[in-house]
Amino acid sequence: EIMKKIISLLLVAVMLCALLTACGSKKSFTVGFDAEFPPYGYANEKGEYVGFDLDLAAEVCNRRGWDVKFQPIEWASKDMELESGTIDCIWNGFTMSEDRIDQYEWSDAYVDNSQVFIVKSDSGIATQADLAGKIVAVQAASSALEALEAEESAALLGSFKELIQVPDYNTAFMYLESGAAEAIAMDIGVAKFQMAERGAEKFVVLEEKLVSELYGVGFLKGNTELRDQVQETLYEMVKDGKFDEIAKKWDLQDCVVLGK
Repeated sequence: EIMKKIISLLLVAVMLCALLTACGSKKSFTVGFDAEFPPYGYANEKGEYVGFDLDLAAEVCNRRGWDVKFQPIEWASKDMELESGTIDCIWNGFTMSEDRIDQYEWSDAYVDNSQVFIVKSDSGIATQADLAGKIVAVQAASSALEALEAEESAALLGSFKELIQVPDYNTAFMYLESGAAEAIAMDIGVAKFQMAERGAEKFVVLEEKLVSELYGVGFLKGNTELRDQVQETLYEMVKDGKFDEIAKKWDLQDCVVLGK
């Protein structure tokens, strides 16, 4: 009889501990991102995950009392990761394109990710018209390539001597610096990061944009509650200046559009 009482008390104690632990544990928020997309999200030389989007997510979680987790994903598998619950959102330079707009619950746009052309500062190229007869590099499967292959860009694309598709931006800049290409089509945020790494004075961004696109945070369709919580906190960050502070850290202050 005494043993039964002891066992019963132990069971009650275990249940109480479990309840207290559950009540005391923080909600986790898992961010799905492409780990090779600086300055939005990438692995630095120490192997740490850093970037503008990751800083924003970390600040949102800090204010919400959530545990942030950064989950690198294969970009092609992002929908499967989101639907399975492995990640809570896609937050990493995620373009709010027309074909995606109805597939997710979106935050308000927070970055204007314009597609632009980068040339060497001594190239003599000043406008898109000057790209006629030139070799242009672009990353394969990128938004810039989609923009160049769109119907409205047919005349511009047709004016190039050649359009070279490369696997990554490092290769594109190697082509530009060696003279194997005379321009790169890419998004402005990544361009600024790459230019700063290599010596910004060596390059020029053509003023005329190829196309403007907006970045948002994508959540599982129907999960408006989580979207609203994140968005509310992002607007708080805009109001108290923290959002701009993080944007300046990554030299993206000219690209942010949230609350403007």
